[in-house]
Amino acid sequence: MTQPAKNTVCLWFDGTAEEAARFYAKTFPDSSVSALHRAPGDFPSGHEGDVLMVEFTVLGIPCLGLNGGPAFKHSEAFSFQVATADQAETDRYWNAIVNNGGQESDCGWCKDRWGLSWQITPVALTRAVTDPDRAAAKRAFDAMMQMRKIDIAAIEAARRG
Repeated sequence: MTQPAKNTVCLWFDGTAEEAARFYAKTFPDSSVSALHRAPGDFPSGHEGDVLMVEFTVLGIPCLGLNGGPAFKHSEAFSFQVATADQAETDRYWNAIVNNGGQESDCGWCKDRWGLSWQITPVALTRAVTDPDRAAAKRAFDAMMQMRKIDIAAIEAARRG
């Protein structure tokens, strides 16, 4: 095993950790799969030799994918929040997740095919909803509440009033 990071996000999968890690590695910059670890013996949801753990990085965040079986599912209580620079980057990540068996949700959230939640959040949105002009921030917030994928132009228009 490689030298572990002091803090690593451990994500539970039902046998699909390697597939998910490879998708993240090809989709996001500063992402990679660094190691596969096979089970030294049978376990409740698999057999000796099956991939048990996958070490990978997503946008610089060290992760461990554990093929623990069907007992636990992902929920929106955990999500990756990806700050995007512009609409093209927002569209690229959103479409990669949603068009690969994922699903849209509200306010810039989507879920990948493995059930992990993602917030594809343009920096422009964060700036708009934290604007010191509270009326401008509320207009931008209200516009966001009507969206699925964030439309930066619409957020900026709402912010301006």
